[in-house]
Amino acid sequence: MSRYNELLKELEGFVRSARGTDSLMEFIARRLHEVMARYNWVGFYLMDDSTPKALVLGPYVGSFAPYTRISLDRGLCGAAATSGKTIAVNDVKTDPRYIGGEMVKSTMVVPILIKGQVVAELDIESYFAGTFTRTDQEFVESCAALVGRFMEQHSSTKQDRVIR
Repeated sequence: MSRYNELLKELEGFVRSARGTDSLMEFIARRLHEVMARYNWVGFYLMDDSTPKALVLGPYVGSFAPYTRISLDRGLCGAAATSGKTIAVNDVKTDPRYIGGEMVKSTMVVPILIKGQVVAELDIESYFAGTFTRTDQEFVESCAALVGRFMEQHSSTKQDRVIR
């Protein structure tokens, strides 16, 4: 079994006992950061339905201070939230939308959807160029889908993390 499959099975197991969306996001961020050597910063941004809409920092693990709020018209996170599609950039110097720090060389942002609407994102930053393969993308998309299913099943509880 591949490292991706083993870790995904572990995350799926945790979903059954997660106390809420925050604990699930914290666990996923920590495990991805611990197990995947080149995932140097792993975090979640949550959709804030204020006017104008923005992304607000959720649970994260990593060695730098991220943006706490990103408007939807800025950066790769804003682009992923607006398009509803994964954005993976293996050399951030080549993408003028990138707004992060100089240490980061590769980034991947995966929208988390409920009923076709972006409610959050899983963002991964790497200090290495060329980090993200197609297999990485499929794996991270599976992780994001786990969170989306959990949020949808628990959206009527106080644990709902979509900011309204």
